[in-house]
Amino acid sequence: MDMKNLINDAKALGADYFPMFLRKPAPKFVTESGNPVFGIVAEFDETPKVFKAAKKVRDAGYSKWDVHTPFPIHDMEEAMGIKTTKLPLMAGGAAVTGLCIAILLQWGTTDWLYPTVVQGKPFDAWQPFVPVMFELAVLLTAFMCIFGMLALNGLPRFHHPLFSHERFCRVGNDRFFIAIEATDPNFDPEKTKALLEEIGGTDITLIEDVS
Repeated sequence: MDMKNLINDAKALGADYFPMFLRKPAPKFVTESGNPVFGIVAEFDETPKVFKAAKKVRDAGYSKWDVHTPFPIHDMEEAMGIKTTKLPLMAGGAAVTGLCIAILLQWGTTDWLYPTVVQGKPFDAWQPFVPVMFELAVLLTAFMCIFGMLALNGLPRFHHPLFSHERFCRVGNDRFFIAIEATDPNFDPEKTKALLEEIGGTDITLIEDVS
């Protein structure tokens, strides 16, 4: 992913959480009614079909798409080409940040702002700092795991464009769906529809992103 797409993704994510401050990027595709295009969704009726279809969508180079199923499918992450989450790196960064804040906070107050001899210890003794260093590192890591997970998953989201697709309601029962988003660099309404038809998708529908 190049820097331009990364910046656009960051702006779109920020606009979802702070619509009063940020405006979503202009949509690449719009319908005849003027509404932005969310993407195209295709329906499948069997697990092996949607599994093979996911591999073909992955091989076609799409990066912004998802598979919706009524139950977990073994090895679907591999079939979709999903990479390891960045959350552990984010959590590690939060832990180091918390550790540094704790060190600066305690060292700054005991050795610089308010030099105080406690139990005969030198001002720069690190041993008394350990409990606060540990607690603050754990605290920031916990917050990062929670809020980072929500942000990476695009949550909270109280409405999704796919909810407007009537047949999508069967995803909790006996149907499987592949949805390719219009923000994907390789997305083209005609070519993407042709691909979904080729890999066995049925009831292929263009989904509008209606606020």
